[in-house]
Amino acid sequence: MLSQTDMMNSLLFLFGVLFALAFVYAAFISLREKETRAARKFLLSAVLLPLPFVLTAVFSFPFKGVVLAILMLAVILTLCIYFLPFGKNKSYRQVIPVQRIDERDTMFSRNELVPGSARFRDYYRRNPEKKPLDDAFRKNPGLLQEGTTQYNPFYFASADASFETIAALRDVVDGTVSNKQIPVDAGKISRYIKNWSKKLGAVDCGMTTLKDYHLYSVGGRAARYDKPIEKQHEFAIAFTVEMDHEMVKSAPAGTMVMESGQQYLESGRIALQVARFIRNLGYEARAHIDGNYQVVCPLVARDAGLGEIGRMGLLMTPKLGPRVRISVVTTNLPLVVDEPLHDYSFIDFCVQCKKCADVCPSRAISFEDREVIGGALRWQINQESCFTYWTKAGTDCGRCISVCPYSHPDNAMHNLVRTGIRNSSAFRTLALKMDDLFYGRKPVPAKPPEYLQQ
Repeated sequence: MLSQTDMMNSLLFLFGVLFALAFVYAAFISLREKETRAARKFLLSAVLLPLPFVLTAVFSFPFKGVVLAILMLAVILTLCIYFLPFGKNKSYRQVIPVQRIDERDTMFSRNELVPGSARFRDYYRRNPEKKPLDDAFRKNPGLLQEGTTQYNPFYFASADASFETIAALRDVVDGTVSNKQIPVDAGKISRYIKNWSKKLGAVDCGMTTLKDYHLYSVGGRAARYDKPIEKQHEFAIAFTVEMDHEMVKSAPAGTMVMESGQQYLESGRIALQVARFIRNLGYEARAHIDGNYQVVCPLVARDAGLGEIGRMGLLMTPKLGPRVRISVVTTNLPLVVDEPLHDYSFIDFCVQCKKCADVCPSRAISFEDREVIGGALRWQINQESCFTYWTKAGTDCGRCISVCPYSHPDNAMHNLVRTGIRNSSAFRTLALKMDDLFYGRKPVPAKPPEYLQQ
């Protein structure tokens, strides 16, 4: 029969082997993700970290009992930090905005203003403080233009192909509703749409009651310009699609804007198909796709339970972070709505992390805590600084998305970390330190995927 000391030695040896195997597995996953820095550090950890456990288990030396107790305490403390819900139950309720966003104030709308035109004069008469800021970005070559720092004719032409294709679909976001209305059960049709949208390529799908603050107050682009936007539907369906991890890691290179354009197109295609499906059933439905939104997609997606709004102003999803694109369908089809996540772990993570703010080339992302803006407690980026950089780089940058610890691929290794992040505020702090250690605080942009290199 094994003595207590022998049992402790065996347990320590087992912990050492498990640690070694875990870090070897992490190194293997990192190599598959082409994260060579992380792979090297995981392999080094696979050698060094298990050593105290293995050596203590195998050899006898003075004060071995003390060392053994310290190592076991370290294991127990680590497990407690991971599993116990420190900070998990902190009260967190989303604050509803009291003001709607005027789409005319967004940078995409302001970029479309033609100098000398009536709209141009009217906008800057009403907003004179914005003109010096906008004059600055108009001096630059512009998005997807020759002369920008990231110019690549193949990448930019590919991105343009995606944006031009989705532009050709903007006029079909709405359409004729079938005269024959099919009776539906709200629960069954909700499940059907969620399952079908994932078959079409969505990562996730959520539903919410359409609220006033989801809608822009006034349209700001193309035929919508200056037109008040009124609530016409009762429900909204939000879809997310994944942006390829390898393409995003290359940000701000042209391959990043290629991927943006492709996934705007993919999310838009799903919304168009679902909206057409709903109209075929005899219910009103409008798709909201790139260049033709009446809603603020991240707010709809947040309220539909797909994530929370993070420091960079983007939707942070549980398994892909901000590495998604969103589309929305608004409809009067009866639906069962989803509850918002109300998950404080996202907010606490962004409060501590600040990695996106560290790497932002335009310094557009705040390092400060959230503040009340438009009646809601949130972060707000400096959109003028962000967009001005885009017009210099020629791409939609994406450095904030590429370095976000939540943007790591959806696999067992990273999901294990995400579980700890949800469980414990203490683990969030540890996870951030580990992410900086293994991946770097300011990681260098990756090269474009090999199959796209010229």
